[in-house]
Amino acid sequence: MKLIPSLALVAGVLLSTISTASAGPIESACMRSDRKAANRALCGCIQQVADMTLKGGDQRRAAKFFRDPDLAHTVWISQKPADDAFWDRYKQFGSMAEAYCGG
Repeated sequence: MKLIPSLALVAGVLLSTISTASAGPIESACMRSDRKAANRALCGCIQQVADMTLKGGDQRRAAKFFRDPDLAHTVWISQKPADDAFWDRYKQFGSMAEAYCGG
C-alpha cells in the first residue's frame, strides 16, 4: 500500500524550499552575520524592505556591509556623487527597515 503525503505536508515542504531558495542578498548576509538578533523572521523582514526600497545592485552592495562594516564607512565619507546617491538610498532603506521591522 502506497502512502500519499498529505497536501499540507507537501505545501509546507514546497513553501520552505521556496522561501529558502528565494532569499535575497540582504537576508542571506543578515543570516550569515554574527549579530545576536539575526533570525529568519528579522532578516526576512529587512529583505522585504530592501525589495521595496533598493534595486538589485544596491541590495548586493548593502549586503557587503554585513561582512565588512568598514566598507560602509568608506562609502559614507566618499565624495563621489554616485556614492552619495547610494548612501541616500541606503539611509532611507535603513530608516524604513527600523520602522517596519522594529530592529
